[in-house]
Amino acid sequence: CVFPSEPGLLQSHGVAASYVGHPLADAIPLEPPRAQSRRALGLADDAEVLAILPGSRRSEIQCIAPHFLAAAARLHRLRPGLRFVLPVAPGLRAMLEPLVAAHAPGVPLQLLDGQSHAALAACDATLIASGTATLEAALFKRPMVIGYDMHPISWQIMKRMRYQPWVGLPNILCGEFVVPELIQGDCRPEPLAQAVLQWLDDAPRREALARRFLDLHHLLRRDTARRATDAIAQLLGN
Repeated sequence: CVFPSEPGLLQSHGVAASYVGHPLADAIPLEPPRAQSRRALGLADDAEVLAILPGSRRSEIQCIAPHFLAAAARLHRLRPGLRFVLPVAPGLRAMLEPLVAAHAPGVPLQLLDGQSHAALAACDATLIASGTATLEAALFKRPMVIGYDMHPISWQIMKRMRYQPWVGLPNILCGEFVVPELIQGDCRPEPLAQAVLQWLDDAPRREALARRFLDLHHLLRRDTARRATDAIAQLLGN
């Protein structure tokens, strides 16, 4: 198991399980390389930067990217000095470029070929689609606004399957809403932009979240490869 709550749940159903930590916690450094990543991306040390991660699947780009990009346009009007970086998954640049032109014209937005880790290390905050990327953002100790939008029929099915109030992995792992989630009808440009501004304008809140995420990083950092190997070896030995 890669999350600490999983063994107890499985064992309550008669399934033996071992917690081995999450491999991302080993791969991502405890101290994010902010200055190095900014140099690599051509961003000034004193620039205020928002990373936009609207997902890596075509359906996510179609449903989520327009809202995120319109939020970026709104943020640019309210905060002209803010810079934006958007890591693009392989094969999706041709899909994203016309969306940027339509929803964020004139916004100082840099499309990156991949480099999501560099973007998260370099940014001050991130507007991010729900998924594994939110765990990466937490391990980079970055404040985030989680957004997600999907086809209404898919949403009705997913709602029936929910058994906890959180969608984002950071909130699930912390057991509370440590970062805002704007899902479905709430995933719209104005509330997304407002939630981002609340992070950018509140340094003590950002620092408190970074400490919380550092604790989470230590909890998940367990030398996963060695622990997983030991667990398998023990099972085979039995």
